[in-house]
Amino acid sequence: MSDKKTAIITGASGGIGAGLIEGFLREGYNVVGTSRGAGRELTASGSLVLVNGDIGKEQTAADAVEAAINNFGAIDVLVNNAGIFLTKPFTEFTTEDFDALVSTNLLGFFYITQRTVKEMLKRKSGCVVSITAALADRPIAGENGSISMMTKGGLNSATQNLAIEYAKDGIRFNAVAPGVVDTPMHRSDPNDSTLQPTMQMATVKDVVDAVLYLVRAGHVSGEILHVDGAAPARRW
Repeated sequence: MSDKKTAIITGASGGIGAGLIEGFLREGYNVVGTSRGAGRELTASGSLVLVNGDIGKEQTAADAVEAAINNFGAIDVLVNNAGIFLTKPFTEFTTEDFDALVSTNLLGFFYITQRTVKEMLKRKSGCVVSITAALADRPIAGENGSISMMTKGGLNSATQNLAIEYAKDGIRFNAVAPGVVDTPMHRSDPNDSTLQPTMQMATVKDVVDAVLYLVRAGHVSGEILHVDGAAPARRW
């Protein structure tokens, strides 16, 4: 077992997830990273354990938590990064779209957070940070992601409720709500940068820095930290 702190990071195969793993390793953490393709872009090491699986499946959550406990002895931080985002007019969303969003964004949060909190309660200490979306409470005209935001907004609400529920147990819950982030998903559309007043996309580092701040900020809980370049200041 290691004396270093341990973080579990979901959606770890690339983009923000890979950046989070690099950031936590650089901070001296042991890390368990889980995604559908965790072993394709990352290499396991003494401080990094990779768990392949669909985060919307309960077994994947069980495997990740077990890997953290068996390899490192405890869980100090959980970052719920795994998520999908679909945009289309409300009337064109399908049942299949809805099921996919609920599976990854909500069940993926529920299964692993519940198991992780049970472990954190044993030591009366821990921090959970979820990656949601600025659009959940700061919608932009033309960005039609209502059903996606139903799930992301739900995570914001759960974060604030859980912060109250577990405040006396030493477990903090916060969320980072990014705007447009410079990842492969957005690089194909140069107009995405115009959705933020800065006319620049956020970087993966911007999101990682926000997560690490919330992990370090021991008296911050129940907060939704927006990383969207002052998007609400925009006039329509």
